[in-house]
Amino acid sequence: MSRSAKAEAVLALHRFGMAPRPGSIAAIEADPRGALIAELDRPAISELAAASLPSSAKAYRAVTDAFAKRQAKAIVAKKEQDAKRQQMAEASTMMEGAAPGTGDMAAKIAAEAVPDPGRPIYLEEARIRTAAAFGAEIGFVERLVWFWSNHFCVSADKIRSMSGAYEREAIRPHVLGRFSDLLLAAEGHPAMLFYLDQTVSMGANSTAGINRTRGLNENLAREILELHTLGVRTGYTQDDVIGFANILTGWTLVPPGDNPEHGGEFTFNPRLHEPRAQKVLGKSYDDETVEQGRAVLRDLAANPATASHVATKLARHFVSDTPPPALVERMAKAFLDTGGDLKQVVRVMVSSDEAWTQPPAKLKRPGEWVVGMVRATGITQADPTRYTDGQVLLGEPLWRPPSPKGFPDDEASWIDGMGRRLDVANNFAERIAGRTDPQEVIETVFGSEVSPEVKQAVGRAESRQQALVLLFMSAEFQRR
Repeated sequence: MSRSAKAEAVLALHRFGMAPRPGSIAAIEADPRGALIAELDRPAISELAAASLPSSAKAYRAVTDAFAKRQAKAIVAKKEQDAKRQQMAEASTMMEGAAPGTGDMAAKIAAEAVPDPGRPIYLEEARIRTAAAFGAEIGFVERLVWFWSNHFCVSADKIRSMSGAYEREAIRPHVLGRFSDLLLAAEGHPAMLFYLDQTVSMGANSTAGINRTRGLNENLAREILELHTLGVRTGYTQDDVIGFANILTGWTLVPPGDNPEHGGEFTFNPRLHEPRAQKVLGKSYDDETVEQGRAVLRDLAANPATASHVATKLARHFVSDTPPPALVERMAKAFLDTGGDLKQVVRVMVSSDEAWTQPPAKLKRPGEWVVGMVRATGITQADPTRYTDGQVLLGEPLWRPPSPKGFPDDEASWIDGMGRRLDVANNFAERIAGRTDPQEVIETVFGSEVSPEVKQAVGRAESRQQALVLLFMSAEFQRR
């Protein structure tokens, strides 16, 4: 398929970036592919200006401390109220209207007097993350951050205090580095250990396992094999899962109640570790320290099945629900030839003709679509409460995937939500119509690369609001 330079620039911004914003098409029109590659080479491109945000461990300690204070205040308030009620009962002067449960109400009020720092931290993480997406020149690297954060997902429903910091600490530093480093950072992060219940796993023959008669949790080992590295039906067995789960025993986090300075940080606890050699995929791992697990992760990162799995997911996310086999094979080969250099893998992707000849038929996920709408207006900041509430409405709540598989990446999973997108588009258009000209959006944001039918519909719209909704709901804006 032959495209004009402008059309290829539009495709580049939609397919690989965060969608066009005013001036972005003209900025890359001379060489869209070269512009994408240049962004990959920009120093510190994946980092955030996040000096105001706490580390994951500090955030976890803050929330844990607040919960302990709330619990203590509730206990004290309930005791005091129960004592007063007892005194009044003994004196037969019970206040009219007072009833059993008054102490519970007092406890609730006392607990709520202690602020929960978890939500403000979450919202500030969301604000800074979305600002990076709105302000990116192209947004290719930001899209890669979103992709890998979903691949190695955790859930704010289970560990809200760490969800944003996890992405900053484990994902962003490694999206253009080696897959093995990304894998080690993600699997060893306290948020992942907590999310997949690794903190309660212990070897049956470990000191703690014998003393507490508690056992193995296979969640982390299974998800690493099935979702994060090899993929399903790639030859590993239940014995491999068990062996790997035993190897990972001892991977946990420092309890915040025991250590106010380092609580919430990763630690290897040998008292939890199964004390013997284990086999995974036919290879024996003898080291009984934390390096035993790291050795397995490095071997999984170098496995050809991992290369194929990663290449397929990247191509499916960026190019097509059914990516061209030749493109996947070329990306997998680059993965193996470079030792899992992720920058080289995506460089091969954007340099391959197959990545550009696919029609723009892939439906954007809700988060991409919303960011595209905001970018089209030139806005660079958004209210994080409104943004996160909107993502809930659209079925893609921020850092809250439905399962360890992450959010799905195919049209069938999202097409039923178009009605909700219409509601969101209408609400957004109502707020910006006074300062956003639909015709200017067509010319500077779409590069006039919209169908005659859309142009005609916009021209006939009864209001700016309606015209903007038509643009935001058009196939040219929904698909890439």
